Amino acid sequence: MKLSDIILNRIDRFERGYIFTYNDFNIEVTNSGALIKYLNRLVNSGQIKRLSKGRFYKPKETVFGELKPDMYQVVKDLLEANNKTQGYLTGFSIFNQLGLTTQVANTIQIGVNNEKKAITRGMYKIKFVKQANKITKENVSALQLLDCIKYIKDIPDTTQEKSCLRFKSIIQELNADQLTSLQKLALPYPPSTRALLGAIIEEVRPKDLSPKIVTSLNPASRYTFNIPEAALLFKTKWNIQ
Repeated sequence: MKLSDIILNRIDRFERGYIFTYNDFNIEVTNSGALIKYLNRLVNSGQIKRLSKGRFYKPKETVFGELKPDMYQVVKDLLEANNKTQGYLTGFSIFNQLGLTTQVANTIQIGVNNEKKAITRGMYKIKFVKQANKITKENVSALQLLDCIKYIKDIPDTTQEKSCLRFKSIIQELNADQLTSLQKLALPYPPSTRALLGAIIEEVRPKDLSPKIVTSLNPASRYTFNIPEAALLFKTKWNIQ
């Protein structure tokens, strides 16, 4: 079988929107140059699209036009390596995923344990946010929720009151183990995040409130959020203004 046929057969098996690289082809090193040239030819003919250097995808067409690959596909190699979680989506993409906003930004934020410089892939600016907790597959959803609480003032096209009500709804649905883990992971976060989390938990899940959240806060500190008492009943108790 010709090399071009091998490449096309492989591409045909990829789902539309799947980001593939040269490593997705079982091509001998001696044929790597031919692989690169042929993929470039497919890009020029419009059969595939180039996201960034060495990264390609088959576009998905809808009645509304071409769909871009989802954010996970764009950064999946930055989230996991050798079957080990090393980062997680956070920020704007999670604001949207958790129903906090309908806006989708071209900036992708990734939580990581080690500081990294921002990079660009196609239309996307990728920024890295340092996470103090060790990142595991099991705690990603909790870290994403804590990040949203931390950045409540930065969530676009909504109000802090609406975001708070959404947080209450999400936290109310957690099981006891999930809520215990959430509070443990919250301890390295800023005091304002812990205070808002504590006020929410005391309202919707008072029996599951961890004493460590309470004792981790300085009783003399004050935290400013634009959330009325009707949406956060214990705001005064938690020194939230």
